[in-house]
Amino acid sequence: MLDISPSAAETELVDRAEGPAAGPRHVPNESLRAVVADDEPLARARMRTLLLRHAGVAPVAECKSGAEAIDAVRRLEPDLLLLDLHMPDAQGLQVVRAVGVGVLPALVFVTAYQEHALAAFEHQALDYLLKPVSDERFRQMLERVRAHLALRREATPAATPAATPPPPPAAGGAFLKQILVRSLQKIEIVDVAQVDWLQSDGDYVRVWTGKVSRLHRATLAELEQQLDPTAFVRIHRSTIVRTSRIRELEPYFHGEYVVVLHDGTRLKLSRTYRARLEAALGQGL
Repeated sequence: MLDISPSAAETELVDRAEGPAAGPRHVPNESLRAVVADDEPLARARMRTLLLRHAGVAPVAECKSGAEAIDAVRRLEPDLLLLDLHMPDAQGLQVVRAVGVGVLPALVFVTAYQEHALAAFEHQALDYLLKPVSDERFRQMLERVRAHLALRREATPAATPAATPPPPPAAGGAFLKQILVRSLQKIEIVDVAQVDWLQSDGDYVRVWTGKVSRLHRATLAELEQQLDPTAFVRIHRSTIVRTSRIRELEPYFHGEYVVVLHDGTRLKLSRTYRARLEAALGQGL
């Protein structure tokens, strides 16, 4: 039954919320938790119908504006965001930038305009659905999302407080100076001094320099052992950041923070890795 959450954004929840302090919705562990954001009621209803046709999928919120989508992602921490590219108050890409690449769940754009596909994938969208969305195309999208989430879980196993000390220093203090990024056409040499942050992406690590990212074949744990711990700190099971690139910290939910870099990139600091960041900064939060 649809109900209105008492949050400021007035997001339509698929199930009744307990209030602002309730935090993320609790659904069975095997469920894929999805937020739908579209200003058209019929489009939201179509997405809800398609989601409910698949076992193990839990639509947790429906949003009719960009502001509601931003609020829902930050409060509910879903696994999947189905985002319309065109809404009255904010374009889909504006929602992505406001939430932050490092905070986003699996992202799928839904739109009637095919010409925006390239921009969508440049913003790390896993898929791009053209309206009207067929049952088969939706099924293919869900398979891709589930495969992506499974790879991410395997590459970045859940950490526990007892398992989060920084890695031992590299042998002889020889930390990584360059990262060789291989593609079919070339091998690109990335200077580690230019790296702002690193993000786990399945069997790869996405290496960010400014707004440009490159995929490197390695796990985040492997790279962490080769990076200078006085320059880089792990802030999430899927994120390492250069400490000097941090501009500010914004309170999030349940003791977590959003780490804002000098270029505006927003990354989530999890409670598990909070002590590491405090040690890197030399003071408590």
